Amino acid sequence: MIRVYTQRVLGEQWLERHRSRLPLYACVLGFTATGLVPGISTAGAQPSDRRYTAIADGEFLVNGPQPHPCHPLPPLQVGASPVFISRAVIATQGLPVYLFNAGLPQPPAVPTIDLGGSPAGCLSDGLALPISTVEHLLRQGLRWGISLAAQANRSYLILGECVVGGTSTALAVLTGLGFAAAGKVNSSHPVCNHAQKWQLVQKGLSFAGYNHPHPSGNVDPLSLVAAVGDPMQVVVAAMAIAASRTCGVLLAGGTQMLAVYALLRAIAREYALDWQPDQVVVGTTRWVTEDRTGDTVGLAEAVGDVPLLATQLNFATSRYAALQAYEQGYVKEGVGAGGCAIAAHLYQGWSQTQLLQAIESTVSQHQAASGAGAAKHHVF
Repeated sequence: MIRVYTQRVLGEQWLERHRSRLPLYACVLGFTATGLVPGISTAGAQPSDRRYTAIADGEFLVNGPQPHPCHPLPPLQVGASPVFISRAVIATQGLPVYLFNAGLPQPPAVPTIDLGGSPAGCLSDGLALPISTVEHLLRQGLRWGISLAAQANRSYLILGECVVGGTSTALAVLTGLGFAAAGKVNSSHPVCNHAQKWQLVQKGLSFAGYNHPHPSGNVDPLSLVAAVGDPMQVVVAAMAIAASRTCGVLLAGGTQMLAVYALLRAIAREYALDWQPDQVVVGTTRWVTEDRTGDTVGLAEAVGDVPLLATQLNFATSRYAALQAYEQGYVKEGVGAGGCAIAAHLYQGWSQTQLLQAIESTVSQHQAASGAGAAKHHVF
């Protein structure tokens, strides 16, 4: 149920070290105005919906299905939020959850650790975040990485995220660090909108004074995030750096977490921060790694030295059309879904059938709480 796509030996060793161990899940929520660009993402049917996607996902992650949530999950044109996968694993296997606000338009309606960040502007302006905010978030991430690792009790951390528009900021950061990432990233669209993303990235990097492709190592990584990144990236990078010194780290996501991996390596090098590379892997879904409209595996190989893992979870036999849509390339990943599924296989040895049943049960509970309209229109 888990496949290692790159750095096979390191990946298999990481899996064996953490088999049967209960992980701790930390989800870092953030916002970038990039997510409001029409057509940039499907994580919310309308741009106005996407302003609150991370807030709603955070609430659902903690509370699960509720009759009257403060922030309902935004409607999707096709598919279902990946938070159903994450919530099913967390609720059924008892994973401890920590929710972090790295920079949202407003705080979620559930207990959240506020890191004192701010929402990012659109990356195309080349002025996403104040450098002082990025530096502050770095310190917060390092602090919390140490704390979370201590609580993991010789197990591992799953570091997830929810940032609508985050694959575009990932492309920007990867490009700024010198990686030829254009045409390789993923998206929530069934066919990735590469041209739209690349246009935004070129504009943002140009406004910020970066020439690309830029020689790797000649860019201050914090200044790059300040120009074209989002608040989640530096927090998760810092958490992973600090936590890797004493426990395993599963960066739960696809393109976005490959960008975080490249960023954390650049930060560690630029600021002489100690970390343990063999403790860190990237874990996602097979819908990401097998997406023919991107090249996640090739991107992982370009970034280098990072084991890329993926759950082999399949929704082809699901009784819900919104879950079956994943097999047509919709949604794919988010809110640590792939990482949580990997954890389900590792911790309790769940099979495809067991994991699918848990997810469908969560969907069923949500439908019952929301009313028949959700079932009728296959919108969760």
